[in-house]
Amino acid sequence: MAVNLKGRHLTSILDFNYEEIMEVLETTKTLKLEKYRGVVHHILPGRTLAMIFEKSSTRTRVSFEVGIQQLGGNGLYLSSKDLQLGRGETVADTARVISRYVDGIMARVFAHKTILDLAQYSSVPVINGLSDYEHPCQALGDVFTLWEKFGILKGLHLSYIGDGNNVCNSLMFVSALLGINFHVASPKGYFPRFDIINTAKEMAKKTGAVITVEEDVISAVKDADAIYTDVWVSMGDEAEKEIRLKTLRPYQVNSQLLQHAKEDYITLHCLPAHRGEEITDEVMDDTVHSRVFDQAENRLHVQKAIMALLIR
Repeated sequence: MAVNLKGRHLTSILDFNYEEIMEVLETTKTLKLEKYRGVVHHILPGRTLAMIFEKSSTRTRVSFEVGIQQLGGNGLYLSSKDLQLGRGETVADTARVISRYVDGIMARVFAHKTILDLAQYSSVPVINGLSDYEHPCQALGDVFTLWEKFGILKGLHLSYIGDGNNVCNSLMFVSALLGINFHVASPKGYFPRFDIINTAKEMAKKTGAVITVEEDVISAVKDADAIYTDVWVSMGDEAEKEIRLKTLRPYQVNSQLLQHAKEDYITLHCLPAHRGEEITDEVMDDTVHSRVFDQAENRLHVQKAIMALLIR
C-alpha cells in the first residue's frame, strides 16, 4: 500500500485525491483477483465495523458485512430502531460513544450532515454508505468497473441519464478527478446542484475532463463508452412519484436510445432498478453490453479495499 490512508474518513469523493483513489482501485484489483484464486485476506483480524442504517439496503448491508468478515473482522448492524441517533442523543455523542467500542463506522443516512457530524466526533474512520449528497462507495465501485472493462479511465466518456441525484454527484466528482469525460442528461429541475457542477468543472481543469450537463439525452449518449442510470424515485421522493415518472419518461435507457451510442458501449445501474421505468428489461439483461451485475459485485471488492486502507 503505497499511500497511507489509515485513520482517514470517507465522507465524500472529495476526501481523496487522484493518487489516493488510484490506491483504492489498485487495492481493489488485488483483493478481487486473489479472492478468486482462493487467497484469504485476514487484514483486519478482530476489528469491528459498526454499520448504521437509517435507510435500508440490500447491497450496502450485504457487501459491507461480508466484506469485513472476509477481511477477518466483524460487522455490527445497527438500524435506526437500535440507536437514539439525533433523537434522544446527539449525533456527536453517538459518535463519541460508538467509536470507543468499534474500529470503524459505516453509515447509510438521510442527511449528509449526519455523516459529517459522525466524522467530526468519531475517533475511528467513518465511511459514507450513502447520504442525500453523495454515494462515494458506489462511485468508486463504478469507476473500478470501467477500469476492468476498458483498461483505462482518463479520456473515457461516461454518460449519466436521469435524475441528478447523490450518485450523479459522486460520479461527477470522481470523473473530474480521474480525467473521465462526464455527460449528464436531465430535464430542467433535475440537474445536479450548480455548486457541485462548478466544483467538478474546476477540478476537471487539472485533469482535462469535460463536464457537460444538458437536457438533450441523445447528445449525451452519442459516443459514450458507458451509459449510466438510476431510479427516478429515491427514498424520500415518494410524494413526487407521479410527476417524476412523467417528467423523466423521455430519459428511459432503452434499446431505441442506445442506437445512438458507440458499438462497444456498456450500461450501468447502481441498483435497485425499477425495470420498465428508468431502464428496460432488454437493456438490463443484455449479455453483451450490460455490466450491471459486475458493477454490483464490485461494491464488495472496493469496500473491502476501503476498509483495509482506512481501518487501523
